[in-house]
Amino acid sequence: MIGSGVFKKITPMSAELMDGPLILWAWVVAGLITMLGAFSFASLATTTKEAGGQFQYFKNVFGGFFGFIYGWSFFTVISTASIASMAYVFAQSLGNLSHIPPILEAYSSYSIGGVLFPFQNATIKLIAIAALLFLTLFNIRGVEGGGWLSNIVTSAKILGILLLIVLGLSYSGHPAAPTSVIPTVHMVQASELLHISAFFTAMLGAFWAYDGWVNITNMASEFRNPTKNIPRAIIIGTALTMFLYLMANYAYLQVLTPADFAHLKTQEGSIAAVEVAGIVMGPIGVTVISILIMVSTFGATQASTMSAARVYYQMSKEGYFFKPFAHVHKRFRTPHISLYGQMIWASLLIISGTFDQLTDMLIFAAFIFYGLGAIAVIRLKMQGKLTFTFGYPVVPVLFLLCCFVIVINAVYSRPLESLTGLGLMALGVPFYLYFRSRNQFIPLKEAS
Repeated sequence: MIGSGVFKKITPMSAELMDGPLILWAWVVAGLITMLGAFSFASLATTTKEAGGQFQYFKNVFGGFFGFIYGWSFFTVISTASIASMAYVFAQSLGNLSHIPPILEAYSSYSIGGVLFPFQNATIKLIAIAALLFLTLFNIRGVEGGGWLSNIVTSAKILGILLLIVLGLSYSGHPAAPTSVIPTVHMVQASELLHISAFFTAMLGAFWAYDGWVNITNMASEFRNPTKNIPRAIIIGTALTMFLYLMANYAYLQVLTPADFAHLKTQEGSIAAVEVAGIVMGPIGVTVISILIMVSTFGATQASTMSAARVYYQMSKEGYFFKPFAHVHKRFRTPHISLYGQMIWASLLIISGTFDQLTDMLIFAAFIFYGLGAIAVIRLKMQGKLTFTFGYPVVPVLFLLCCFVIVINAVYSRPLESLTGLGLMALGVPFYLYFRSRNQFIPLKEAS
């Protein structure tokens, strides 16, 4: 769960809310909603041992069409946008640290339809694409190095966040900092609809930081007593992550005001955590935090690159995706075509949009399927096919309602990102018809 969001997302959240306590509340509420979703998918994880995660859940519960649409969306929006976003933050951190001179600035104002600016932040984008190429080649050679890399990255993430918390709490030079970790509840009148919308829009940033909670449910068959241990792991893991995120953002607000963070949004290549460290510790702080963010985002990108490609590989094996994606490397026995295809599409997403645009787009798409997962839990329970459901029916129903509100508000507040994601998802319909016309689909029993 801990990736790049906690280091950066207070910037767009501040631009939306301009209020320290509300920013902290956004982190709390987003964390509670995340926990509802994690409990719902923990139930689904006990229903199958097949590879492919949510692709398998939706295929088995709703049929091949819904499984394919999820898998298609996972490739075009959810996983590749996530990979592109983390690589983008890695590139920003490297740029801040090495002071690489900008390139193609003369073309930065060039746009496609006044929406896409492919040459804007060209240096950052090229670094991000180079990182994806390196990680793709690394993963094609196998996953033997993943264990030690994961240990290093996890340690760096926790160390970086704790260091930022200590730096922020020890800083006393800003008079406008909030005075309590527990934010004051502001009563919102019915007429303040725009404020409510801004709150939910700000939560998109928090949801990106929390994203990754669903990954543990994909491993249910590998746990002893998953109906007990997965919910326990989710409760502890999500609660600890919520605490770290809340304290980190409280520490940020001890150093800079929401207005200061909102201003950072207009500055190319700025990262909130780096700015905070620079104010408190000077150039040394900038260097240390930039290195920690680089390690964290590089490792997170590596993990996503490795795992996500296996979903397209499994889909292709079952006839739900392009046949070459099922090929494995003759020497290394890895799904190299899936990895290359993922890299190419993620690189195009990097060129097309900024970090915040990409994360808003993928969170919008992800919550459509999170809501579908809640419906799957309800359906299986009503059919008597689900023995374990945590907090049923309150948890899945409440999570479904939250998903509905988040998706609707995303369309209202981020129409470009949401409709772009929806358009990419809709492109899957003709491809589904194409695959079905070729009779590629493997029957469910044979596929399992």
